[in-house]
Amino acid sequence: MKKVLLLFMTCATVFSVNAQITTPQPSPLAKLEQKVGLTDVTLEYSRPGVKGREVFGNLVPFGQLWRTGANKNTMITFSTDATIDGQTLKAGSYAIFTKPGKESWDVFFYTDTENWGTPATWDDAKVAAKTTVPVYPVAFNVESFSMDINHLTNDGGHLEFIWEKTYVAVPFTVPTDAAVSASIKKVMNGPGAGDYYAAAAYYLEADKDINKAVEWIDKAVDMTKDKPRFWFLRRQALIHAKAGNKKGAIAAAKASLMHAEKAGNADYVKMNKDSLKEWGAM
Repeated sequence: MKKVLLLFMTCATVFSVNAQITTPQPSPLAKLEQKVGLTDVTLEYSRPGVKGREVFGNLVPFGQLWRTGANKNTMITFSTDATIDGQTLKAGSYAIFTKPGKESWDVFFYTDTENWGTPATWDDAKVAAKTTVPVYPVAFNVESFSMDINHLTNDGGHLEFIWEKTYVAVPFTVPTDAAVSASIKKVMNGPGAGDYYAAAAYYLEADKDINKAVEWIDKAVDMTKDKPRFWFLRRQALIHAKAGNKKGAIAAAKASLMHAEKAGNADYVKMNKDSLKEWGAM
């Protein structure tokens, strides 16, 4: 009997040690990865809910430092340098702290990312960048605290915060143009057709020297004349149109249309037909 009781107690002890109950987090963790130009931007944060409470000015007091979410530090990581309000953030990770107000928020990018909540002792020397941004009202209630990266361009975007009926955004820039220009300069020592095409396409989209874009796209098309590429010809048409050479643009669009029809690419067929109509050639 004693052996049976001992065995029962041993099993009960093992069960109590090993038993674990897993429940959902009240403020679940979120992770966002976004390519901005050539820069990888990663956000990691927790998402508390409104849950019927008054958030800003109550749950999150105005004028007090806030962890900007819940649980561990909200963190942003840039794979390259970034610029916020004229201040350079070196490539790396930063905790995001904020001081919400009625009309504006102060936003801090803090080099110490290992705090649970706000730092026990705030160190101004660890503030890599600080900016103040306006508050915009939201017409509907946003239940879960949300962050996003929007208004994307080749050279930057907006880091957005939205919760309850409040929206704020921090504009930032990344050094895309400098990186691409350096890459173009390096590759142009011995470029191929694809290099000329990529460089011309970038100059078109970035609104840089259109005459240089014409030179490069014409070289790309000439280097592939034995096996014409309808997407090269399409880009050539757009670049020549922007350069004011309507005749050259129409000729390139017609060639692109012909080769796109042969390839069965309906998207390029439509785009070329639309352009030719716009330019009065159909």
